[in-house]
Amino acid sequence: MEKLRQLFSNPELRKRLLFTLGLLVIYRLGVHVSVPGVNAEALAKNLGKAGDLLNVVDLFSGGAFKKFSVFALGITPYITASIVLQLMGAVVPTLENLQKKEGEAGRQKINQWTRYLTVGLAFVQGFGIATLAQSLPDVVTNPGLGFKILCAFTLSTGTIFVMWIGEQITDRGVGNGISLLIFAGIVSGLPRALGTIGGLMKQSITNQGNVAPPGVFLLLIAGMSVVLLAVVMVENAYRNIPIHYARRVDSSRMASQRSSYLPLKVNTAGVMPVIFASSVIFFPATIAQFTHWDWLNKASAYISPQSHFWTYTPIFVGVVIFFAFFYTSIVFNPDETADNMKRSGGYIPGIRPGKETSIYMDSILSKLTFAGAVYLACVSIVPLIITNSMPALNFYFGGTSLLIVVGVAMDTVAQLESYQVMRRYDGFLEKGRIRGGRLARSGSRAQ
Repeated sequence: MEKLRQLFSNPELRKRLLFTLGLLVIYRLGVHVSVPGVNAEALAKNLGKAGDLLNVVDLFSGGAFKKFSVFALGITPYITASIVLQLMGAVVPTLENLQKKEGEAGRQKINQWTRYLTVGLAFVQGFGIATLAQSLPDVVTNPGLGFKILCAFTLSTGTIFVMWIGEQITDRGVGNGISLLIFAGIVSGLPRALGTIGGLMKQSITNQGNVAPPGVFLLLIAGMSVVLLAVVMVENAYRNIPIHYARRVDSSRMASQRSSYLPLKVNTAGVMPVIFASSVIFFPATIAQFTHWDWLNKASAYISPQSHFWTYTPIFVGVVIFFAFFYTSIVFNPDETADNMKRSGGYIPGIRPGKETSIYMDSILSKLTFAGAVYLACVSIVPLIITNSMPALNFYFGGTSLLIVVGVAMDTVAQLESYQVMRRYDGFLEKGRIRGGRLARSGSRAQ
């Protein structure tokens, strides 16, 4: 209670917290506003059998997709646009210059292009969703081109408003706005999942219905706790590479040597490899739901976690490892880091500056990326085993959602710690410190 009191006794932080909570409430209220001319109940019944890819989209939108809300697309078009521009930056020289050489002006330009691309993607996806809704029975009251255009404009406007909410939270609130919107959408399904677990446990204790024995629920809780602990530990794990800087003579003619380190995160790619892998694997099954191609139905069945788990698992692990290396190569460039280090007079002890430094960092990064990819695959598969034994928990204890929730929570707590330290209070946590909080405190002491 003392820590919470300190949070709200900080005027700036209190204002930011209330602003963030207010916008999150507005976002959750908009999830329940449906697009005109759509029977949301009929749509939810039809999409309940439509495949895992649409369930992933519904997860990120906080249940808005199956309700055909004005926020049905959520923040997904913005994330897609950001990823597309980030990947294009590796092959398009103009984008590469904006990302790496233009500084803040270049980032603002890329953000503007991201917004334009988001609007285009939202309109195309909205038109496609309207076409999908018209193909389902008893969903659209007045089908036709007019409904498709109305739906596309409505969903695009909803996406633009959600994007604006996320940017406002980032600028004037606490935490990353886009991540917090996804976080709120995932957590919104948690009470229903806990209620389902409580109902199943009650039936198990009272021997009502065909329910697993109580020991299974204890194993379930233990498994959830172990996976959660592993996620927290790995997401906060770094490999520190020591860096020394050349000796310099100060005004008192005394030579000094500065030492630092380069922290390489174990899971550099974050949750993106799991999202990419899930989308690629679930895409054939989703398309097969709306076609009559027997070969596609048979092929998608072999990569289904429900029907062919042992063929799905190695394929999923392989795709996650591939995307982990691919995405890491996009977000971290050892050659550029080595060149910047050489220009600033820094070097790794025992390693020659320049090309050898780049090779050394690339070797370490490859090992970390492989370990991080195996960790991502395990975190995604272990909850899948649990949800296969208890289908009622599906997508409430999924690997992707767990990684997002833990990562966003840790980043937000780190930012709260930084605000507390700036006001000369103790940290938000009684024991232990978030890595971002340690960095914030060291920076405040240096100032």
